[in-house]
Amino acid sequence: MTHLLACIDFSPVTRDVLAHAKRMAQALGAEVTVLHVADPDPAFVGYDPGPKSVRDNVARELRAEHRELEELCDAMRGEGLSVRPLMVQGAAEARILEHAERLAVDYLVLGSHGHGALYDLLVGSVADGVMRHARVPVLMVPSHPGGKAR
Repeated sequence: MTHLLACIDFSPVTRDVLAHAKRMAQALGAEVTVLHVADPDPAFVGYDPGPKSVRDNVARELRAEHRELEELCDAMRGEGLSVRPLMVQGAAEARILEHAERLAVDYLVLGSHGHGALYDLLVGSVADGVMRHARVPVLMVPSHPGGKAR
């Protein structure tokens, strides 16, 4: 069976990424894993009260992201698709490539934020890195103003 890895970050392009993954899955009879790569744990430095409050805040954010991921996958399951949620922490590009290999996916679907060349040069682009290093075809979903597909 064909396997898609749809990578989301809860930005405005997320809905478009999932819509494209859904269409591909329906056309190919594929199963979908929806991957969200959460930020890595921050380095805790300083006084005891600060780091605990930071850890508590990070834990709340991770729980909220996990709930949202589950809700998105439940909605896709409601449309008859075979969908699995997967949430990991770390550097997005590395984790996406790692899980694409581990899950032996046939296609990657991810969004591009369209920050521009200067931003990508200075900060880097997860989408660009995945495109360069992926061993399977990648469907890149462009970001549009207001998050609306053209």
